Amino acid sequence: MSDQIDPNKAIDFLLKNAEKYAHAKAQRVYLEEFRKSKKALLMNQCEEKAANAREQYAYSHPEYLGVLEGLKSAVEVEEALRWQQIAAQLRVEVWRSQEASNRGLERATR
Repeated sequence: MSDQIDPNKAIDFLLKNAEKYAHAKAQRVYLEEFRKSKKALLMNQCEEKAANAREQYAYSHPEYLGVLEGLKSAVEVEEALRWQQIAAQLRVEVWRSQEASNRGLERATR
């Protein structure tokens, strides 16, 4: 890893991945909401009268479990992008600090 930080690369990364992050977050939120709809749809399919039996049917149904897997994947993508963005922001902050230190050293050696 180089000691030189290029803030432009970090900013470019943020800009390049902003849309990917927005898509990942939208996918996660959609799946969180769809999970509720899927549960209701599956409960309606169940022939049982008792609400707890219909809920158990919905929660254990392969389609519901598939939604949960999709939600898991969406959260993983969103979080990976979020932390990459945080790291890029920190690189800019480190560069800023280094530049300020360098200016201080230049003034001290004059």
